[in-house]
Amino acid sequence: METKTYKDLESAVWAADLCSGCGACVAVCPADALRFAPGKTTTPVNIGYCKAETDGVPCGACYAACPRVDLASQGKMLGPYREILAARSVLPVEQRQSGGAVTAILASALDEGLIDAVVTVTADPWTMKPSSAVITSSEVLVRHAGSRYSWWVPLLASLKEAAVTQKYRRIAVVGVPCVARATQMIRAGDHDLLRPYAKAIRLVIGLFCTEIFDYANLIEGKLQSERRIDPWEIRRLDVKGKLDVYLQDERHISIPLADLEESVRPGCRVCTDFTAISADISAGAVGSPEGYTTLVVRNDIGSGFVDHAVRRGKLATDGSVDLPAIERLARRKAQRRAE
Repeated sequence: METKTYKDLESAVWAADLCSGCGACVAVCPADALRFAPGKTTTPVNIGYCKAETDGVPCGACYAACPRVDLASQGKMLGPYREILAARSVLPVEQRQSGGAVTAILASALDEGLIDAVVTVTADPWTMKPSSAVITSSEVLVRHAGSRYSWWVPLLASLKEAAVTQKYRRIAVVGVPCVARATQMIRAGDHDLLRPYAKAIRLVIGLFCTEIFDYANLIEGKLQSERRIDPWEIRRLDVKGKLDVYLQDERHISIPLADLEESVRPGCRVCTDFTAISADISAGAVGSPEGYTTLVVRNDIGSGFVDHAVRRGKLATDGSVDLPAIERLARRKAQRRAE
């Protein structure tokens, strides 16, 4: 099989504005030669070295892990699942996005030793500036609860920190559909350089997502400059066909997504996956009653983690799920596939 290099990835994905910014290529590059340069968030850059291009050593890990090299194979709509249910955290989770179910599942798994690390996104509570992080305790996890799926962050870049540097072997990854897709490719791939990561990933939780936004364009531009809303005034953001901005003083502002086009990552415009069909569990607020999270449990792994959280008294399931509401948003996103 012909070895693919970062040059092939650059041609097929980066130059075509398909990059999701998930950070998978950055994580798996054995030479640490790929990175997102400060102020250049559209695609990664190469530092001037490549095992394959420079030394003729077979590699291709970056290409093998990319979720955007084969868009035609990606599924649509809800994807495969075993059950869809509404759930809420029994734990007190002050900053929870909806029902806090994802935090409850992960906190229970950390306490029980089912996982030893969570690769996720955190944010500075004052500036709301996001970053990827490796969290290893349920107390820290609860403190950082609250979905940041709206932000572009090269999340999987922290997978190398968790699996290679810190050598955790029971890792949970929480991220948007492109992140779930990349982890699926890492887990299912037969590339030698991906196997250490595949063995270390135990659980993938995918977050419902219509698109993600660039922090500077949205917070510093649309909200702070245009609407005079400072980031510390924001309680939470939610995206359900529009951007809902909930403020600390209980005000609520809605912004049509059409008004935020310049803040959306270009690579999001080719994504058709709303419900993160490649995850073990998918989660989002759409379709569940107020105070609950919709959980799409896709396989035995997902069922096992949900069942453990329920048995430990960390998670409660109740209420019906409005499946047509989820399908409407999934269909809307599926229809925007680039021709």
